[in-house]
Amino acid sequence: MKDLKDFQENLLKCLGGEWPEPCPLAPQIEDSIARVGYRIEKVTYQVELGERVAAYVLVPDHVTPTSRAPAIAVWHQHNNNWALGKSEPAGLIGDPTQFTGVALARLGYVVFCPDALCFEERQDSILRGGDFERFIFLRYLVNGKCLAWKYILDMRRAIDYLCWRSDVNASAIGCYGHSLGSIFTWLVGPWEKRLKCLVGNCALPTYSAIYENRRLAGFGIFIPGLNQYGDTPDIVALIAPRPLHLNFGTEDRHSPIFDVRIAIKTIEKAYENCQQSFTYFIEENQGHLLSEQMWEHVRAKFLKYLPPN
Repeated sequence: MKDLKDFQENLLKCLGGEWPEPCPLAPQIEDSIARVGYRIEKVTYQVELGERVAAYVLVPDHVTPTSRAPAIAVWHQHNNNWALGKSEPAGLIGDPTQFTGVALARLGYVVFCPDALCFEERQDSILRGGDFERFIFLRYLVNGKCLAWKYILDMRRAIDYLCWRSDVNASAIGCYGHSLGSIFTWLVGPWEKRLKCLVGNCALPTYSAIYENRRLAGFGIFIPGLNQYGDTPDIVALIAPRPLHLNFGTEDRHSPIFDVRIAIKTIEKAYENCQQSFTYFIEENQGHLLSEQMWEHVRAKFLKYLPPN
């Protein structure tokens, strides 16, 4: 088994180096929409000087500064649809099976849904869609960093925002994501100890699987030089001993199940002294989606480790 401390140090170098000191968050509430049992706040906040991010916050009606609730950050999917970001998990548009922020708010959680770079309100006026994503990846690359570094930086600022809110129990924060959002979950996990429970749905592509199966994957998974030190399951292993759950489908061509089963063994080794904290579910005859059974495992994990009020 790899020395996890050494691997994490090498991972940080490959990502692009140390994280900068956080700039002022400067949060603002732009709008608020009433829903049955909760409200949706449109907010913005600063991730780097001069760079603001838009997000939706779903707040259950019973949650107040004197009755705080656990919070869950929901990282949206990719799906080659750059026009959609935060709005889908917030239940405003898109695939109803991905309205996961709404489902979590109805369970009693404060839910935070930000836009990832290149999506929804973080697109470019000149380069569109995948062209802009490729441009951003290359821009970070030539400056000695990578898109994963930026993703992680932005996600850590999202957790800063949740900790800032007076209606959030800052000691009870988790995160969830499907597809790209799942990749976000295990990318940020090693660097954000304030995340007390992490859940990912349908995405653990390994470099070996990508190469062997000639699979094209999102730019965020490619970390320059990392393959000499390890593979993506080694990143996931750094989350131990905090609670982690991962869902997979046997027919998911984005994460071939043969490689997933090998990856799980790597993660289990890291959790060998806290085996109950790491769980996974593999659903037969399912592809790259969020099924009812998968969602039940997501729900159960959060209810166990981040019980709402």
